Amino acid sequence: MTTINRRFTLVRRPSGLPTAADFAHDTQPVPEPRDGEVLIRNRYASLDPAMRGWLDDRPSYMPPVPLGAPVRASTIGEVAASANPDFAPGDWVLGLNGIEDYSIAKPGGFTMKIDAKAVPSVTNYLSVLGAVGLTAYFGLLDVGKPKAGETVLVTGAAGAVGSLVGQIAKIQGCRAIGIAGGADKCARLTRDYGFDAAIDYRGKDEAALTAEIRAAAPDGVDVIFENVGGVILDAGLNNLNQGARIALCGLISEYNSTEGAVGARNVWQLIVKSASINGFLVSSYLDRFPEGAAAMAQWVAQGKIRADEHVDEGIENALPAFLRLFEGSNQGKMILKIGGE
Repeated sequence: MTTINRRFTLVRRPSGLPTAADFAHDTQPVPEPRDGEVLIRNRYASLDPAMRGWLDDRPSYMPPVPLGAPVRASTIGEVAASANPDFAPGDWVLGLNGIEDYSIAKPGGFTMKIDAKAVPSVTNYLSVLGAVGLTAYFGLLDVGKPKAGETVLVTGAAGAVGSLVGQIAKIQGCRAIGIAGGADKCARLTRDYGFDAAIDYRGKDEAALTAEIRAAAPDGVDVIFENVGGVILDAGLNNLNQGARIALCGLISEYNSTEGAVGARNVWQLIVKSASINGFLVSSYLDRFPEGAAAMAQWVAQGKIRADEHVDEGIENALPAFLRLFEGSNQGKMILKIGGE
């Protein structure tokens, strides 16, 4: 085992879209696990839009990444050394660690064993069988509560979560409409993921988007799975049915804003339509992860769900790979293969 630990660290709080000056690549000695700890050799890191919020020093559901520390991410890797009887060298594990070659998992933290041989690719634990898939599963079914015959509107629909939400909606007997950026992504929604209709948001204001949603859903929208916010959410609010439910998963349009939060302007429609909006975190469902993972695995095995992954390689490419999420240039769940020895 090498004695050098390569790390992708945060050195400055980003203002707007992160730049190379906000980060550094450094090396430190590989740490040794103490009593109860586990040394993990990270192989892959999940890159998600939510990570952008962890870089800011502001109140959130998770403390900000400290300056000088590795950027936090969900990772999968192998146990390299263990001072914990529950983990043995060679075990594959999923956890919340840093983008670095080696991380120490402390007692009481989130680290769980995974079966690398039970899936087509171990990276599936960062996509359809991991937090991404379970966000789609619990967010739609538990928060959105779709009923057969209803219409589900998904924003950020070509993303890792959104593409799964649309497919789960179809499994539930719903009509699925997706909003995405660009003709290619919209084509993928209907061709690859089974959406009934796709709307390209680019170059359109609230009025135009409101009209396009109404054309695609003339009988109104019963469930919105919201990933974007801004004018896209406002347009969706203009098309609600009575008793509609909105599952608020993300607000990616605001993550890199230098002007602060935009906010939804059409919340009056929640009153008019007796509708509800509920934010959620997938971490609230930790005790039900086995249930969700089993359902997702079954649907994948039955060919009812397609889950695409986009893997870039090399810790030196961590930033450009992360920025793909905001450029929209990734073709599936964004994953970084850390590389190295």
